[in-house]
Amino acid sequence: MALTETTDTEIRGRRYGDPSPAPGRVRGLVHGRMLGRKRDRGQTAIEFLGVTPLIILLAVALWQCALIGYTFSLAGNAADKAAHQGAITEGLRVQECRQAAKEHLPKAWRKSMKQTTCRSRSGMYKAEVKLQVPVLVPGVLNWPFRVEGNAAFPLEG
Repeated sequence: MALTETTDTEIRGRRYGDPSPAPGRVRGLVHGRMLGRKRDRGQTAIEFLGVTPLIILLAVALWQCALIGYTFSLAGNAADKAAHQGAITEGLRVQECRQAAKEHLPKAWRKSMKQTTCRSRSGMYKAEVKLQVPVLVPGVLNWPFRVEGNAAFPLEG
């Protein structure tokens, strides 16, 4: 068998001057590869099923983190609205403060609001709102710890 030189050796994966493979051998390699692929059938589906619980667990963890952040945001906003309402009210400041805190919360978080502290000190009206963080679904189950939101406004009038 004579050595053949080709110019497209990079495409075929051979070095310059290497003999080309025998025609029967190429067919055998291709046929063998095809048989090997039949044995691996379904491998991707099995791997996907093995990773699926991890993907679901990650999605649940991200959703819970989003709920914690949203609760922090709600507590801060409710405290801000409550302190503002308490600062501008002339009469019953504490009741107006607590009412404003409840008005600016969604229903699920309104039920979990345990205490709202409203008071005035040194020309400032302060409000503190404590909310419980829901577990996965707001309004069904809450974590035992609370998230605080604080705000203060200067007293008017």
